[in-house]
Amino acid sequence: MKHLTTIAAAGIVAASILPAAAADITGAGSTFVYPVLAKWAAVYSQKTGANLNYQSIGSGGGIKQITAKTVTFGATDMPLMPADVAKNNFVQFPVINGAVVPLLNLPGIKPGDITLDGPTMSKMFLGEITQWNDPAIAKLNPGVTLPNTAIAIVHRSDGSGTTFIWTDYLSKVSPEWKDKVGSNTAVEWPVGIGAKGSEGVSNNVAQTVGGFGYVEYAYAKQNNLTYAKMINAAGKTVAPTAESFLAAAGSADWAHAQDFRVIITNAAGATAWPVAGSTFILMQTTPTDAAASAEALKFFDWGYKNGKQMAADLDYVPMPDSVVSLIEQTWKTNIKSSDGKPVF
Repeated sequence: MKHLTTIAAAGIVAASILPAAAADITGAGSTFVYPVLAKWAAVYSQKTGANLNYQSIGSGGGIKQITAKTVTFGATDMPLMPADVAKNNFVQFPVINGAVVPLLNLPGIKPGDITLDGPTMSKMFLGEITQWNDPAIAKLNPGVTLPNTAIAIVHRSDGSGTTFIWTDYLSKVSPEWKDKVGSNTAVEWPVGIGAKGSEGVSNNVAQTVGGFGYVEYAYAKQNNLTYAKMINAAGKTVAPTAESFLAAAGSADWAHAQDFRVIITNAAGATAWPVAGSTFILMQTTPTDAAASAEALKFFDWGYKNGKQMAADLDYVPMPDSVVSLIEQTWKTNIKSSDGKPVF
């Protein structure tokens, strides 16, 4: 109930609770992007009177709903392959960049007290490292007293773009993980318990001594959750900060990516946060409701141009103006009403 209260206060309400009016926008998908969409929607509604009805149900659910044409847009943290974009008559574009952090629960350990690297975390999620005082973890944390506590893995049970970002990173740093598990919005987890949504993972970790999971940083920050620092691709220890997220996002070559399909996990650079990602919006090339699609594009245009500081305050990295120009040209070229006129 607390989650629903937060959504309503932010100006985003589940479509099943409050049906959208004709001028309102419906969307579904990524929990990763939820905090920034909530903030944008609250301000946008005050200024324009238009509401965003967004279901934060995970990227898998967002892809399903836009495919079924039951929402104006879907949001996913796993960009679709060009063949799937074309097959479904979608337009795909990025809306924001952010990061995923390792989440843990050890008494006396505060956010950033522990440092982990990708190979070690992959062994934890494979069930090969089972205690918090394992030599591999101790080696990364000299001077930190680690308890002889069992590691309790918690992962998403629903189709999740946050899971895609996490497992894509593990696949890049661990050949064993790539071979045995791989990356997707949902995978066959070797160990651990599943929980629905960011809230479910966070609650399970918070209630379990020794708990270890993953969640988008904005959610961790807003809820004062304990996270670990990480060692990045350059071998440097980094904290989850706006600067480290910006360094990771800076590795993206949006101009040369078909359908803007760019994945920024394990980015090069001494200051880059290694588990970074983007949220992508999926819309129909010929919308069922052209008016609603036009309103959605106005909302995203407003967010790109007026929501940068709001996004930065939540530790997301806004899209650069040069990329926004490319995105909006794509809208004009590819999103058209049934009479062939551009929607935006």
